[in-house]
Parts: sequence; C-alpha cells; structure tokens
Amino acid sequence: MATLQFREALRAAMTEEMERDENIFLIGEEVAEYDGAYKVSKGMLDQFGSDRVIDSPISELGFSGLGIGAAMNGLRPIVEFMTFNFSFVAFDQVVNNASNIRYMSGGQFDLPIVFRGPNGAAGQLAATHSNSTEALYSNFPGLKVVSPSIPDDGKGLLKTAIREDDPVVFLESELMYGMKDEVSEESDYTIPLGEARVAREGDDVTIVAHSKSYHVAMEAADQLEEQGYEAEVIDPRTIKPLDIETIVQSVVKTNRLVVVDESNPFASIASEVTHQVQDRAFDYLDAPILRVTAPDTPAPYAPNLLDEYMPSAEETVDACRRVLYAE
Repeated sequence: MATLQFREALRAAMTEEMERDENIFLIGEEVAEYDGAYKVSKGMLDQFGSDRVIDSPISELGFSGLGIGAAMNGLRPIVEFMTFNFSFVAFDQVVNNASNIRYMSGGQFDLPIVFRGPNGAAGQLAATHSNSTEALYSNFPGLKVVSPSIPDDGKGLLKTAIREDDPVVFLESELMYGMKDEVSEESDYTIPLGEARVAREGDDVTIVAHSKSYHVAMEAADQLEEQGYEAEVIDPRTIKPLDIETIVQSVVKTNRLVVVDESNPFASIASEVTHQVQDRAFDYLDAPILRVTAPDTPAPYAPNLLDEYMPSAEETVDACRRVLYAE
C-alpha cells in the first residue's frame, strides 16, 4: 500500500491503463499543458504526448461528441469535465447518444467511454457550479454511474470503468482531491462495479452514504459511538448498478436506515434507496427511513449559508437518534 492523494490515485489509474492499452486517451479542458484544472493529469502530457493527452476548446458538446465517435471506432476515451455542471452543455451527447448507441445499433457498437470530473458542491462556487448529478445520470438506461469516496476506491473503480465497454459517468469531488489515504499498489488492481463496501460494522442503525457524504456519515458514526450506539456505514461506491442487496442485508440486521445524500431531496439517490429498501425489507424496519440531504433550493454562495446547506454530521446523528427513538 502507498499513501496517495485522491488526485494521485486517479492519475495512477489513468496512467496504468494508458500504459496497458494504447487505444486509451484523455481529452478535456486544460488536461495537458496546465496539468489539469485540479492537477489530476499532472505529468501525463510529458509521458504520453499530445496525441493521447489532448487539450480541448471550451466546447463540452464538441469534445464529448468527439469522444463518442472515437469510442464507436475502437478507441477508449476518457473525457474530463472541469466540473460536472459543465456536462449539462453536453447533455444531448451523454444521455441521448452515449447511453443509447449500443441499444439502437442492436449491439453493433460498443461505447467504451468514461466521462469523469468533479461533482457536487465545493467552496463557494454558487448555484451554477454546485449541482449533484448522480440521480440525474442514473435515470438514463445505458449509463453506469460511479462515485468513489476514498482514494483506494478511486483508483480501483476508475481502472474498471476505463475497461468497461459501456459508457461510465465517474463522479469525483473537488474537495476530496487533496485527501490522503492508503492505495493498493497491486499491479492490476481493479474493483468491480456494483459492489458496495461495508465501511464500518454496527448493530443499531444503518447509514448509507457516498462521496463527500460518506465522510459525514463516518463522523456521525463516531459521535454515535460516544453516545452508546453502533452505526453500520455502507458506501455504495457504484450508484448504478446499485448493490441494494448489501444495503438490505444491513437493514435486516439493524432494522433502521438513514441515507445521507448531498443531492437535493426530490427524486434523489436517497429517494431511490428508500424506495428499494422498503420494497425489499419493509417487515424488518422498526422505524421510518430518514434522509439527510441538501435542501430543495439552489446552492448558496455565502460560506455560512453553504455550511447550512450541506448535509452535516450533526443532522445525521439527529436522524439516527430519531430512528432509534432516542430523542
């Protein structure tokens, strides 16, 4: 194991895959000469050259379409959005073309493409740069959606995503790029899509959370332990396909569920998890499922308002105590 920043783990994944397969290339705004807006692709231009690490114009619709066409012709592009809010400019390419080409061609075309970049709110980026897009992209058949929470998962899941023959939306976090943790140095380290991780075991309440919200959940679990409660924390890792079986198994044990999700509440990932759990494990629930989400309002700019907007460990502890009838 090596201690790496999240950005370094992602870079290792891309570098190892590009060394393995000459058909893989990276394209996006400032990925080459500037080493990436968040330095995820630092040094990759020097290693692979401008034919495989490509600075694009400020035209998400254009370079996403270019990537899709390249994937249809045997290449394996990694398309970086500087923020996933900018993917809305390329929405037609991602959800109308990439997601449907295999189906509409009767399986004549594979679509091995990864759309990756930071998702969700960061520091004072205001409403147009703070959207959580997991639920949006998960709504479209044909797209796989991945949202890692720790550097090791970032590396293993990205390597798997690059090898997929279907389009993958790979959602990172700007606020997590500098996070350091242990990362596997195995020569061919991959993590299957669709397998959740039981990050912490407990018997009293299940907390499901991904990406930044996972760290909120872990902090809440620490606080609950001090109060005499053991929370089990499940990190889905892959939003679609969703490993609902692991979540249900935990709920069968704990009989209580809280879902922490940075998305706005209506039609969120938390809403989907809530429905699927009550559909499969209703008789095991001893309390209503509670959600901790962002409010149903655009993200604010002011830092004090942003702190209130984001899901917190305190809100999560409160929700867990409510389902435990400890209030």
